[in-house]
Amino acid sequence: MHLTLRQWQVFVAVADAGTTAAAGAQLALSQSATSAALNELETQLPAPLFDRIGRRLVLNAHGRALLDPARALLVAAADLETVAGVGQDHRLDQVPLQLRIGASTTIGNYLLPARVAVLLADNPLAQVDLRIGNSADVVAAVQRLEVDLGLIEGPCHESGLQVLPWRRDALVIVAAAGAPPGPTPDLAGLANARWLLREPGSGTREAVEQALLPHLHHFGRSMQLGSTEAIKQAAAAGLGVACLSGHAVADLVALGTLRILDTPLPPLSRQLWVVRHPGKQVPPALAALLDLPPDAFAHG
Repeated sequence: MHLTLRQWQVFVAVADAGTTAAAGAQLALSQSATSAALNELETQLPAPLFDRIGRRLVLNAHGRALLDPARALLVAAADLETVAGVGQDHRLDQVPLQLRIGASTTIGNYLLPARVAVLLADNPLAQVDLRIGNSADVVAAVQRLEVDLGLIEGPCHESGLQVLPWRRDALVIVAAAGAPPGPTPDLAGLANARWLLREPGSGTREAVEQALLPHLHHFGRSMQLGSTEAIKQAAAAGLGVACLSGHAVADLVALGTLRILDTPLPPLSRQLWVVRHPGKQVPPALAALLDLPPDAFAHG
């Protein structure tokens, strides 16, 4: 082979960082060594990978076409080193299980911890890296091959990824328990209520809009908050009503600070999704953790 893993590693680092100096800092290389590796790579290819704009290097069409395969190559090499036991104590009978999961906030905060606890009880040496962000953040991590799988609360709009349904999640409408109960809220009253919503890009925000707007047609007033926990506390303080996962509000409902509203709306739920990069192998232990069938990704 004429090309080396180091050259592809430098290519990916420069694509992410935008300059050879910043990429070298990430890789613990000097700027001259980073520039030399990139130049060696480009001289062996039929076309440059970057457009030079001042001091910045911006991927061109050729570079963009090679970025995902290069990431997949580096991840596969790292996985091979792990399986081979590189850097491990060879006195161990087996290499410890390592899982990297990306999850949007409701899934990461309320659905996965109990599953991970069961896994760790059976595999005390296992290492689980759980990265939590909004759905757009999780999809980006999957695209960059930074996680083995992503779990999101709304549809995935990016091409080139494998997306499978995981499970359904019941949604409930909640308000402060201390507020006067009043009559059953009708659709007009709900439409004119102050709604506490997540930010655009959040799977919860998209799921709420898809579930409610066909019935309410609009939100008369709204307040945007950056996390599910912030919405729960704002609702408990009487700032408005919210539509959230039943799992997310179970604690405050049990404490008596939130109440689930009885409305004329039909039962609401949303689909939760598993997102995978085709270049990433899914560890069998992770498929078992999520109750996925063994052949779930057979055609990925």
